[in-house]
Amino acid sequence: MLLQALFKSGRLLLEDTPVTDATETVAGMPVLFVVLAVAFVLAAILFLPRFLSLAPLLFDSLFRARGSVSLESSVRASNDRRLVAAVLLLPAALITYHHRLYDAAFLRDLSEGWRLLAVLGVIWAYAMVRLLIYLILKPRRNNEFFVLARRTSYTYFILMMVVVLVSVGILSLFRSPDAVIRQVLYTEFILFYFSFLLRRAHILGLSCNPLRTFLYLCALEILPTAALVVSAILL
Repeated sequence: MLLQALFKSGRLLLEDTPVTDATETVAGMPVLFVVLAVAFVLAAILFLPRFLSLAPLLFDSLFRARGSVSLESSVRASNDRRLVAAVLLLPAALITYHHRLYDAAFLRDLSEGWRLLAVLGVIWAYAMVRLLIYLILKPRRNNEFFVLARRTSYTYFILMMVVVLVSVGILSLFRSPDAVIRQVLYTEFILFYFSFLLRRAHILGLSCNPLRTFLYLCALEILPTAALVVSAILL
């Protein structure tokens, strides 16, 4: 009788919320974020030997235009560079999402999972616009330097992401405010972007006159990047 009385007077203390809500985030992050982060770690371990063998060529390309030519002359090195750049797209997207580097107004009303998907979509759209412009403007003949100038972007992206990952790691270790981290990352992006523009202009200048080189840079780089920045401000 005593046991029956205790059970009758008991109360359910669990919150009346669906179980599925708890599975949408892990440690405050969307499940997709965790999945992509784990995928990057595994891919980084897999491609680390390739990156280490590629690193001297990348740094040589950073300081010498001939370094880019030397890298392109090696089919294996060129393919490894594209693969490493593809792997580094994952942390680029995750850092952009986590530190709100692209913080357009239309993203602010979305849940965290949908905001991450939207950021991934914006990065994909930016890459597709750049590729489309490149394909439209690519000369049919004597396009070796045009192709080389585009592939140089892989080199600068990889080196930039190495610096960004180190910076984020150090700043997070010291618990720096998000505003400070964003400012540091924006500064690094700008420095690498303008260094890349100068190198791409130098390579294009080997086969184009200065006016044509400037027009190519405006169409291939400045226009899509300006569209990305404007969308973050106006949308």
